[in-house]
Amino acid sequence: MPPAKKRPRAYDHLRTRTAVLAQFAHVRDAVAVLTPDQLARPTRLGDWTVRELAAHVAMGLDSVSRSLAQPEPPGPKPEVPLLEWPSATAAHAARISEDVEELAAGRPDLTTLYEEAEAGFTEAVPASGTGERLLLTRVGAMRLTDFLVTRTVELIVHTDDLNEALGSEIPYDRQALAACTRLLADAVADRAPGGSVEVRIPPFAVVQCIGGPKHTRGTPPNVVETGPLTWIRLATGRTEWAKALEDAEVSASGERADLAELLPLLG
Repeated sequence: MPPAKKRPRAYDHLRTRTAVLAQFAHVRDAVAVLTPDQLARPTRLGDWTVRELAAHVAMGLDSVSRSLAQPEPPGPKPEVPLLEWPSATAAHAARISEDVEELAAGRPDLTTLYEEAEAGFTEAVPASGTGERLLLTRVGAMRLTDFLVTRTVELIVHTDDLNEALGSEIPYDRQALAACTRLLADAVADRAPGGSVEVRIPPFAVVQCIGGPKHTRGTPPNVVETGPLTWIRLATGRTEWAKALEDAEVSASGERADLAELLPLLG
C-alpha cells in the first residue's frame, strides 16, 4: 500500500494577500529606477531580458484581477489543487513566453504597467473575505487563496531572477518567502509521499517524503537541510542538486537523502 498523503496546509487568505502586495511593491520600486541599459540585460530565463522579466512580474499579478473579472467556473471544487500547480505549469510555458514578449514590446512604460496591475489587484481582491471563490487560471479552476499562494512563488522566484541578473538586493517579504518555501516543500512531499527522509528548510518548513522506513523518534536517519532561497532555486531548476551539494548549500545525510530525481518541481 502506498504511503498516505497528508492533509494540505492551510493558508490565511488575508495574510497571503498582504504578502503578495508587499513583494510586488519591492519589485515595483526596484523596476521604477532601472536604466535602459539595465532593462536590456540578459537573464537566466532563456532569451528574456530584464525588461521582459519585469513585464512578466506585472502580468503575473494582473492575472488575478483578470481571472476574477470572468464568471466563476461551475462546480463546487477546484480542478487544480494547490499542490498540483507546480507540475501543471510546464505545459503553458511557451504561451506565457509569447504573451510576455508581446506585453513587453507593447507596454514600454513599466511604471504605468505596474501601477495598473497593482490597482487592479487591490480592487479585485478586497481586504476581507475568505478566498474560497473559484477562478479560472491558465492551468484550470483554482481557489482564490490557493492562486494567491502561487503568486508568492512567482514573485519570490522572479525577484531572485532579477537580483541575479542585476546584481541587486531587492528585498524578500518574509511572509511571501515563507508561503513560497512551504508550497514547494509540500509539493515534493506530495510528489513522493512517505516518511523516510526529512527535508528541513528553516525557519519555514519541515516535511517528510519518500517511501520507506518511517522516522518517529530521535534524529532521523535521512535528513536534507538547506535555506529557503537555495530550496526555491532547486525546486524551480535555477540550480542543480549536485551543484548545491558541491557548493555546500545543501546538507544531505543518510543513504536515502537524495532528492535529485524529484527536482525540479516546476517546468
